[in-house]
Amino acid sequence: MAKYLTKKRYGELKEKLDELKNSGRREIAARLKHAKSFGDLSENSEYQEARDSQRQLERRIGELEEVVRTSQIIEKAGESEEVGVGSKVTLKKNGDEMVYTIVGSNEAQPTQGLISNESLIGQALLGKKSGESFEVETPAGKMTYKILDIE
Repeated sequence: MAKYLTKKRYGELKEKLDELKNSGRREIAARLKHAKSFGDLSENSEYQEARDSQRQLERRIGELEEVVRTSQIIEKAGESEEVGVGSKVTLKKNGDEMVYTIVGSNEAQPTQGLISNESLIGQALLGKKSGESFEVETPAGKMTYKILDIE
């Protein structure tokens, strides 16, 4: 399944990646150089810590590069008859209304109304139309929702 990002989040990740590649790597290189000046590397704890930090940094850079390389940018959904990634959906459950925006898993923040297209509700919503009802099996039991509006 494709990973989706808003343009804003994509920009934030690219910025973070550039920061880690530039200033992050320079900082680690300076720490390594400083630690090497203490001599014997086999018993140099500062050098070992700097090497561990370098490995963690490079791992994070690799993760971010993968996300940036493989993600698909979510375009504004606009008016649509069906729910898709980027749609803002107004739902009704047990008389309560809630509004969710369908985003990629890297941006999901359910408490802020951003739900992943890979979540139980997100998956159930995809392809549905306004006025449709659907059920979702959750850990708390079966929940019934009705789609009131799609933006």
